[in-house]
Amino acid sequence: MVEIDERLAEELEELAEQPGNVSVVRGDAMRIELGALEPAPTTVPSNLPYSVATPVLLRTIAELPSVERWTVMVQREIAERLRAAPGSREYGSPSVLVQMACEVQVVRGVNRAVFRPRPRVDSALVRLRRVGPAAAPEVAALVRAAFAHRRKPLASSLELAGVASRAEAREALERVDLAPDSRAERLAPAQFAALASELGVA
Repeated sequence: MVEIDERLAEELEELAEQPGNVSVVRGDAMRIELGALEPAPTTVPSNLPYSVATPVLLRTIAELPSVERWTVMVQREIAERLRAAPGSREYGSPSVLVQMACEVQVVRGVNRAVFRPRPRVDSALVRLRRVGPAAAPEVAALVRAAFAHRRKPLASSLELAGVASRAEAREALERVDLAPDSRAERLAPAQFAALASELGVA
């Protein structure tokens, strides 16, 4: 169990002293060395801080290959992004990177009225199940670059990010049976993986 709040950590440590298999790690989930956790975790249950929910999820997917399941509370908007389908307004790089490695299920919404103090947003309980490895760092960089300029064709976005020239990207898109002027939000996660392979970054 990782907890950055000192007051909560003390209370949790008291509970951890009772018989069981719980230990408390004091620190920031965005900074601690996840690979050093012993034993290697296989599940991640968490009420994630909404400000860092997406990067924490992506970090645990990438750095904790032992984890097979996540059950997390996140802001409702984040939940919709994680499960978004290609072509939807919510679909973006987090959608692609999470779905490359996991199946995403929004279990249920959680009304803001059940919290004290009451937040300004609704929440959702999300379940992830690993179905493959995390995207390689180079592939993740390509995906993020692809969505950096949503109004531009994908080939132009990759050229601006220095991933590939516009001509190279257009040719690679055609080789994976996609239109050369495709936009990032139209590609499914598997198509991003195929494109990365064609560009030699996978």
